[in-house]
Amino acid sequence: MAAQFGRRLRRGATTTAVAAVAVAALSASQGPGAVLASGGGGGDQRTAGSAPSDDSAATGNSPYYTDLPPLVTPNKPGTSTNLPITGSAESGIPASVLAAYKKAQQSIASSDAACRLPWQLLAAIGKVESGQARGGRVDANGTTFSPILGPVLNGQGFAMIKDTDNGAYDGDSTHDRAVGPMQFIPSTWATWGQDGNDDGRKDPNNIYDAALAAGHYLCAGSRDLALAADLDRAVLSYNHSNEYLRTVRSWFDYYKRGTHEVPDGTGVVPPPLDGGSDPSPGPGTSPSPTPPAKPDPDQDPTKPSKPGGGSTDPKPPTPPATQPPKPSQTLAGLENAGTGALTATAGDAFAERIKVRAKNSLGGPLAKVSVTFTIAGDTDTRFDGGKSAVTLTTGSDGTVTAPVLQAGGTTGEFTVRAIATGRSLPAVAYTATVTARQADAIARTDDKALTAAPGAEFADAVEVKATYKGAIASGVAVTATMITDGDTPAKNDKGPYFKDADGNTVRTLTELKTGADGTLRLPKIYADDTAGTYKLRLTTEGGATVVIELTVEAPAA
Repeated sequence: MAAQFGRRLRRGATTTAVAAVAVAALSASQGPGAVLASGGGGGDQRTAGSAPSDDSAATGNSPYYTDLPPLVTPNKPGTSTNLPITGSAESGIPASVLAAYKKAQQSIASSDAACRLPWQLLAAIGKVESGQARGGRVDANGTTFSPILGPVLNGQGFAMIKDTDNGAYDGDSTHDRAVGPMQFIPSTWATWGQDGNDDGRKDPNNIYDAALAAGHYLCAGSRDLALAADLDRAVLSYNHSNEYLRTVRSWFDYYKRGTHEVPDGTGVVPPPLDGGSDPSPGPGTSPSPTPPAKPDPDQDPTKPSKPGGGSTDPKPPTPPATQPPKPSQTLAGLENAGTGALTATAGDAFAERIKVRAKNSLGGPLAKVSVTFTIAGDTDTRFDGGKSAVTLTTGSDGTVTAPVLQAGGTTGEFTVRAIATGRSLPAVAYTATVTARQADAIARTDDKALTAAPGAEFADAVEVKATYKGAIASGVAVTATMITDGDTPAKNDKGPYFKDADGNTVRTLTELKTGADGTLRLPKIYADDTAGTYKLRLTTEGGATVVIELTVEAPAA
């Protein structure tokens, strides 16, 4: 498997000879010190678990960025360890991402000090796995603006991992995909997921949650990451590839020499990887140069591949030019495919479904485009099946329709975004509205006279039932108000009243709702010392009204 994943390089990579020169230059200029521990030696004084099998790696051995650090170090060896405040975007780490790594280190230092987890190791893995969350494209809470998804792990060039989360995290109910800035497969996240930003959720697409989970995963098995052998085993457990280990080690040593903070969204993201829906650079970012291919350990790049094969000069031949994709096969963007108004009553399904079309550079339809639909905003509305994000593929007509939206109990507006998965193209945004449940009729459930003596309480409770188009109207908001008599009634400041939680007199009640059977029983009603006939008005969301008569009179002699 290591050899298989060692071949996961981008198109346009140069030959192994150039890779050897680049690695040599890297070693000479910045001394990354990426010496891999062999066996159990190297001063390892503790017993660490052996590297897990390929199918148990945290990432499912998904593809990763193979770019090496720049050939200029942030700080020269022996200089101050203070981090510079300015510098290139390549050597910098986005502010929220850097804060997440350091917070994870502090948290684990409190809970597992023996692990000695350095935040630079998290930074190295985050760089290799997702380009530091797509160059820091995260919101104020540290959550990526759109899900970061690896390719489908269906055994075709990658590991075969059947679905373990019913698509809850990766939107795929057939196979798993690595998710988030630290690229956890769902089954691993289910075990190691953490709440790193204390918001009550464990979200693999949140850099604080993902960084803390990665820290715990790396520290598993009583590892001491200050020991080279333990650190190597930890990295290999994340992605079981020696090439992966070398790449992570290079960035780890680079960051240990110093780095600096850059604003969120301005970090550098390498070009997309082949074979997967890899995160792409966002607005304002610039991809780093395509890295050279890694050398073949079985071939000496200073010698010709065949006897008498010519010069031993390691300079490679010029790679053949690649043909640009045809306009009919190039994705130009997504557009609304005729989606109507998105409105539903709380608790009901939306009648309209979101539909988008992928178009090519000629304006025609483009099939087999991966589209991710994501619900955003303060809402508990979910797609059918309880998911807040789903990923689907366009059909032959270039269109794809999202699952049915199911409204929750939270009313108001929210947004659904459709993006081309892993592409830096504008999203198509849809505004959806959840309205409160309504009733067009409300009436008492009995016709008992409601009477009370002055200063006493009404013996019988007031109960009403709300309906909408003849059917039970559950969860409907109701307002109860004591009103004056006359053609233009107003709120009454005398007569019967309710009591609030503190025992104070109130004559208006809000935040009342009908139950599952459409009925509502009001709290106790009290009479003051003034005899007379009074009115209680109940009004529902939707405008249905009923007026109930209350009588205050002394008992008959």
